[in-house]
Amino acid sequence: MHDRAPALPGQAMSILRAALREVDAGKLISRAVRRRGEELSVDSKVIHLEDFDRIQLVAFGKAAPFMAASLAKILGRRLDGGLVIAPQAARFVSGGLRFLRAAHPLPDRSSVRSGREVLMLASAAGPRDLLFVLISGGGSALVCLPASPVTLAEKSAITGALLRAGAGITELNTVRKHLSAIKGGRLAEAAYPARVVNLVISDVIGNDLESIASGPAYWDSSTYEEAVAILKKYHLWKNAPASVKRALRDGTLGLRPETLRRNDRAFRRVSTVIAGDNRMALAAAARRANEMGWQPVILTSEDSGEARLAARRYVGLLAEAMRSQRGTRRGLCFLAGGELTVHVRGRGRGGRNTEFALAALVEIARLRERESRFLIASLGTDGRDGAGEAAGAWITGSTLGRAARRGLDPEIYLANNDSYTFFRKAGGLIVTGPTRTNVMDIRLLLAGSPAP
Repeated sequence: MHDRAPALPGQAMSILRAALREVDAGKLISRAVRRRGEELSVDSKVIHLEDFDRIQLVAFGKAAPFMAASLAKILGRRLDGGLVIAPQAARFVSGGLRFLRAAHPLPDRSSVRSGREVLMLASAAGPRDLLFVLISGGGSALVCLPASPVTLAEKSAITGALLRAGAGITELNTVRKHLSAIKGGRLAEAAYPARVVNLVISDVIGNDLESIASGPAYWDSSTYEEAVAILKKYHLWKNAPASVKRALRDGTLGLRPETLRRNDRAFRRVSTVIAGDNRMALAAAARRANEMGWQPVILTSEDSGEARLAARRYVGLLAEAMRSQRGTRRGLCFLAGGELTVHVRGRGRGGRNTEFALAALVEIARLRERESRFLIASLGTDGRDGAGEAAGAWITGSTLGRAARRGLDPEIYLANNDSYTFFRKAGGLIVTGPTRTNVMDIRLLLAGSPAP
């Protein structure tokens, strides 16, 4: 029976590709923004283009080139220029757009240059200007402007330490916002009194607009006190750079201005639209799975926590599903999204998705479920998962046998956080190349076989 059943990796990739197509950045912008003559419909709001003397855009994030190209096509000759900042190379011929390449995941001098340029463009805007701010995941690193006296090296050091400690994106951005001259609403402050429209592709749990790219043109409710508490939580406060401690401590004492609050005047002419998110990707994956004969079940779009712990939960769920599915004609397709974390203990290479898959493999071995028909996959929708070219990895019942024949011990590789190397040798890496989007991660679990 299994010999005649469709190969699970091919089935999984078809479902995952459907999810990625649904949240293609250009497609999302063309859905969110519609033009009819001099009227622009942005979500449920109508903008009259004749009300503005100048229309510009700034786009930053992993999907920035594709978002900007789509909006430039819609605006046509009404677009007067702007900036596009991304980690990958890109070219723009129309709309007077300038491209700046910057660093990710840790900022460098190019990120600071980008931050200055964005702030200068926003500061030059007047009351009859319309500024589109296109934001996607990775924006926090790509546009970086440390607040004095913090230097770039010092801000990068504390950001890197938080990443290695397994801090979540909200925690990470709370600290970054309070060490920044452009995040936490300060871009909106610079642009006031211009009309600002934020178009956002969400890469954070719950679509928290305060956290996406550290909320440069959105209000913020976090505090200096919370930033200090986060560093203490991960035991980083004591050895943090002196300038970082000084800036945060002065903030708690009221000697530095807080990030901008909801009632600040800077937001009187600002509107924000979420053009795409993880839920859209999961819904498309579920539709494709159903077409292929699977019974789709969307578990959550708000996965968080340690990748290894999440793997145990999902393997337990899968094992129960496999037992209940025996003898039935339609297999189950579990889908989940969100963003897990990795507490780095070893010196290997890998990311949260390959780590999840490797931890799931270790758990499968413990439960002795290797003979069942199943697949577990985890994918970063931006096409990158830590080191290397992989976006994630998949495992099936044959993965353990293949690893054993090649002398690979999953537990040893997991202990060294070396998941990328394990799957490069054992097979199972998912390589998508650039995906034109970033809506966190997708996990897919198949149990059984699709209905004929």
